[in-house]
Amino acid sequence: MAETTVGTQVYARRGGGRAKFLIGGLLVIAAIVYLVVTSLQSTAQYFYTVDEIQAKGASLVGRNLRASGAVLGDTITYDPASLTITFQVANVSNDAADVEAAGGLAEILHQAAINPNAGRMTVVYVGPKPDLLKNEAQAIVTGKLGEDGIFYADELLLKCPTRYEESLPNQSQS
Repeated sequence: MAETTVGTQVYARRGGGRAKFLIGGLLVIAAIVYLVVTSLQSTAQYFYTVDEIQAKGASLVGRNLRASGAVLGDTITYDPASLTITFQVANVSNDAADVEAAGGLAEILHQAAINPNAGRMTVVYVGPKPDLLKNEAQAIVTGKLGEDGIFYADELLLKCPTRYEESLPNQSQS
């Protein structure tokens, strides 16, 4: 520590001020990174197939999830009084190469819907019944898996493959 004399007073200069500032800055940055990482983990929604959800089972209960499958039309029930829709989805691969190899989205959804061995999952959604909710539509659901194995959807998106069949090849080529 160096000393400086001004008049009759002695002042000590400390080199530790810069180190304290640097350590404080690093602690603030670490706290911000920690908050960002933990908030992203708690709000992240993972995309799973029906088979993956069934394989992981209890480890996914209560977590935010996003899943996709082929709607099985004969399982659709709708209660207009409570706006509750219940239906099953069959497992569909989320690999683009599998979809292309099967002959497109419409064909892979059709094959999943008619395959009695495909994994199936029950979905419950509360809201108005969408017009596109029909057999072999692609359902993309966001919500949570219940302890009872039922997927409770907060959001329901539907894609009718026959409506987009003509545009799929052009979109994938560009």
